[in-house]
Amino acid sequence: LEKNFTEIARICHAENIRLSDYVFAKEDEHFRDFLYEIWQVMKEEIREGLTTTGVLPGGLNVQRVAQLLYNRRHIDERPETRENRIVCAYAFAASEQNADCKTIVTAPTCGSCAVVPSVLLYMQEKKGFSDEEILRALATGGLIGNIVKQNASISGAEAGCQAEIGTAAAMAAGALTFLQGGTTRQIMQAAAFALKNMLGLTCDPVGGLVEVPCIKRNVAGVVNAISAAQLAMAGIVSAISPDDTIDSMRRIGNELPVCLKETGMGGLAVTESAKKIMKKMLNVTEMLKID
Repeated sequence: LEKNFTEIARICHAENIRLSDYVFAKEDEHFRDFLYEIWQVMKEEIREGLTTTGVLPGGLNVQRVAQLLYNRRHIDERPETRENRIVCAYAFAASEQNADCKTIVTAPTCGSCAVVPSVLLYMQEKKGFSDEEILRALATGGLIGNIVKQNASISGAEAGCQAEIGTAAAMAAGALTFLQGGTTRQIMQAAAFALKNMLGLTCDPVGGLVEVPCIKRNVAGVVNAISAAQLAMAGIVSAISPDDTIDSMRRIGNELPVCLKETGMGGLAVTESAKKIMKKMLNVTEMLKID
C-alpha cells in the first residue's frame, strides 16, 4: 500500500480510478463482506444509543442525552437546524454506547467511534445512498485513517485527541465528499480541512474515562467533517497539502506534554469543575465500601 496521499493520488490519476477502487484492488474478495458487517454494527450502535437512557457507568454521573436531543423538536425548527440536531444526536448515541462498554466500531478508535457512522447514516437516510455506496465511502474513509496511522498517529495517548477525533473527522469528511461525487483531490482536501481544524487538540479526560469531554468532542467532529466536505465540494483548496497537514499533526503530537496525552493530569481534567466531579465520585466510592 502506498504511504501517502500524493502517491495514491498519482496512481488514481494514472489509472483513472477512484479512491475506493484503489482500496478494493488492494484487498481480498472478503473485504466487501467485512465492510458490510462493519456498517451494520455502526447503524446498530446508533439505534441502540438512541433508545437507551440513564446514567453512564464510571462514577462521573454523566446522563445519556442522545434520545433527548433526537426527540427535542421545536415547532418552528428550520430544516438546517433539524439536520444538525439529528446528526449530533447520532454522535451522542454512538459515543454513549462506547462509554457504556457496548459494542461499537473503532473508527479509528473507541474514543472517536461516533464521527464516521453518524455522518454516513444521516446522509444515507437523507439522500437515499445504497449500502454499496456507503461501503465504498467507508473504504475511502478507512484509507484516510490508514494514511494518518502510517504517517502520524491515531492514538490519544501518543498524540492527543487531534489523533483520534481529528483523524475521525478527516475520515468522515473524505467519505462524505466521496458520496457527493467529489474527485480524489477534493476528498483529500476535505480530509486536510477537517484535520487542520483539530490540530493541537488535547486528550484530557476527566477521571481518565471516555465521557468528559470525549462524547461532546465526537459531536464537534461530526460538525467539523460536514463543514470540511462542503468546503472541498465548493472547490476551495488548502494552502497546506494533506500530507503536510498529517506531518504537522505528528510533530505537534510529539511536542504535546504528557499531561495532555490521555493521562488525565492536565487541561480540562484538572479544572475546578473536574475536581468537584472527582470529589463526588470518591465520596460515593467511600460510601459503597464494605468492611
